[in-house]
Amino acid sequence: MPIAKTTAYCAALLLTFLMASPSIAAPAPADNNTDNRTQPALDEQAKKQGVPVDELRAFAEVLERIRGAYIEKVDDRELLESAIRGMLYELDPHSNYLTPDQFDDLQTVTTGEFGGLGIEVTMENGFVKVVTPVDDSPASKAGIQSGDLILKIDDTFVKGLSLNEAVELMRGKIGSKVELMVLSDGDDNPHQVTLTRDRIQMHSVRARMLEPGLGYLRISQFQNNTGEDTRKAIEKLEKDAPLKGLVLDLRNNPGGVLNGAVEVSDLFLNQGLIVYTQGREESSRNDFKATPGDMLKGAPLVVLVNGGTASASEIVSGALQDQSRAIIVGSRTFGKGSVQTVLPLSGDRALKLTTARYYTPKGRSIQAEGITPDIPVEVAKVELRHDMQLREADLPRHLDNENGDQPAKNPANKLALEDYPLSQALAILKGIVLSRHISADNGANNSPDDASASQ
Repeated sequence: MPIAKTTAYCAALLLTFLMASPSIAAPAPADNNTDNRTQPALDEQAKKQGVPVDELRAFAEVLERIRGAYIEKVDDRELLESAIRGMLYELDPHSNYLTPDQFDDLQTVTTGEFGGLGIEVTMENGFVKVVTPVDDSPASKAGIQSGDLILKIDDTFVKGLSLNEAVELMRGKIGSKVELMVLSDGDDNPHQVTLTRDRIQMHSVRARMLEPGLGYLRISQFQNNTGEDTRKAIEKLEKDAPLKGLVLDLRNNPGGVLNGAVEVSDLFLNQGLIVYTQGREESSRNDFKATPGDMLKGAPLVVLVNGGTASASEIVSGALQDQSRAIIVGSRTFGKGSVQTVLPLSGDRALKLTTARYYTPKGRSIQAEGITPDIPVEVAKVELRHDMQLREADLPRHLDNENGDQPAKNPANKLALEDYPLSQALAILKGIVLSRHISADNGANNSPDDASASQ
């Protein structure tokens, strides 16, 4: 039935009870005839629309009993918001009622923009440590550097705060000022820095070269701009030469915007289905298909996943796996196969409601199942044995190379110690690249021209 009519009926029924029942200090018997003029009409309207009248009446009665008899005075707004949350809680873990602040935070995550200082931070010994300042941000312009410790934000010392609490203090309205007490690396005394908050763009994409020709691309979450940021990152990696292969890291990626996942998948596919969503009605199916143009031009792709890979990141993993475009490496993913729609409400509030399930190109639902990797790789602590690392160059009084070349370092050992799953993904990628290279050479050696020449 129409939402507006249901809302109007519920509001009228609740108002009827609240206006007819005086606030009391102790429980009173229910009065089923609180308003003989309006109740029959409301009940008749409810019956026509299929509204459960008795349950709505019980809800209104419980609300009034709490208002009148609870040991402490309660706020009506908080009671009603709790009731709304209770309704959604019983549906599924991902449907939720959003207050104005929560709605604003959600928009910040999806758009990737907020008012702040432009620094990536972490916690170290109870203080906020700067990992890196964002280029051209208020922080970088003020001279904030990697390794700086933030001891105080305005009048609040950060010691004892959580990282999220400290970050919230640094964020704020664009144009507002904030004063930081900063201890720079190598300094004995902290200094004060006053910054003006500006619009900050969060970057969900990072990329670098692992080895010559082999790239690494990390997506931390899917925002509205993630598809375009991914395209730019690949173009930057291929500035000097086309990539021979790429590791796409989706570990601990909680998901995000559906369109962001579709756009990223499309960058590596030439055609075919990426994902489809199916709502309650059969007619509510939506297909998302790839457009021509694989940015890697068929170069090998390895996708790294784990138990924190969820939702939109599982869409990417499932699409590339079903289309045989990538090898999935790691551990089984989270298994969130539902789609949430944000429905704005009055008063800057919103409803995040599960409205559909999504399915991979082969029709798989990963709800509560996850994506099973093609090659399982679990997290492991790697300790390299000394004798395995020993080489001729490590021996005392070894002879120098007659060509004057310096001993080559082994970056694989370092990567295995720092990030074992990534080191395995890189090894798999190198194996695929080498296999293709050998196949191409064999094909060239067995070409018709060569065959005729040998006869």
